Amino acid sequence: MAREKMAYIIKRPVRVWLAIGVFMVIMQIVIGGITRLTGSGLSITKWEIVTGTLPPLNEAKWLEEFDLYKETPQYQKINDGMSLKDFKFIYFWEFFHRLWARTMGFVFIIPFFIFLRRGWLPKPFIRKLLIVVLMAAVVASFGWIMVASGLINRPWVNAYKLTLHLSLALVLFSYLLWITYEIFQPEKEVINNLSLKKLGKWITAVICVQIILGGLMSGMKAGLVAPTWPDMNGEVISSLIFHKNMWNVENFVSYDSSAFVPMLVQFFHRTVAYIVSGLIIFFFIKARRETARPLLLGSRIMLGMLIIQFTLGVFTIINCVGSVPVGLGVLHQGGAIILLGTALFVNYQFFSLKKE
Repeated sequence: MAREKMAYIIKRPVRVWLAIGVFMVIMQIVIGGITRLTGSGLSITKWEIVTGTLPPLNEAKWLEEFDLYKETPQYQKINDGMSLKDFKFIYFWEFFHRLWARTMGFVFIIPFFIFLRRGWLPKPFIRKLLIVVLMAAVVASFGWIMVASGLINRPWVNAYKLTLHLSLALVLFSYLLWITYEIFQPEKEVINNLSLKKLGKWITAVICVQIILGGLMSGMKAGLVAPTWPDMNGEVISSLIFHKNMWNVENFVSYDSSAFVPMLVQFFHRTVAYIVSGLIIFFFIKARRETARPLLLGSRIMLGMLIIQFTLGVFTIINCVGSVPVGLGVLHQGGAIILLGTALFVNYQFFSLKKE
């Protein structure tokens, strides 16, 4: 097969820097999952970019932060009577989530200007990396919009805004990862298999839909309404979603007022999981005829991650009795990110590089 090659070479420090960036974005999404599942996201009630870098440094400051949290609906409706020690626990995760985001900014921006000054960044990548900075700012902004949605009336952040925040983070992750693939694999075989290429795109699109549904699952705590598998509380499909009187705008807006919308989201999440599984297995079977080693490797890893992810999903659901299991939930979310990254790697093998 013919090979495609870039007209420039990226130095090793730049490649390492981008790999660290991808890792930090993955960890930010995972830490966000822990923050959400531990109910920590509303523990810090202010958005202070500079002064918020430091946590409370004495008992008086801790009590001040705790008093601010006591004014939130979450404390008044759910955590009334919480001890200062328990507050410090949830405060830690939200603080760590924000601190990690700030650290990512420094890790990205400082080396960027160093590499730019040394002429190590080709012009096409300069434009792409500036887009990454812009996207990161948008994600951070929507993060605060999400948090603010849980400081008035609701004791939790709005599930739709949470899912939007997660979706934007996935766009950032995917874009940065694609740039990283371009840099780490500038030379690759040309694969002329249009049907396999289309199938790879469909797989990626459906995985994105599934992750969005996963965000809604998490935000609505939808696992709690049917913690069984393969049935849904003894039914193949929950009869609740067929009640005509439940299909109204109010139920979708006030999704936490009944089990209808969470049950509907869980049904779609399960259904799309089966669709993704079928597509990936079919892709793996068809890809075995190809000779490009990166594509074969990618299809095998994708199938392996599917098995792991599906298993984690089942165990997460059946353990959602009374509360969502934090460990399984975080592993399931992390697995989704890796599965998406693998699907993007497979798609990248079909991508034609532009010679700059």
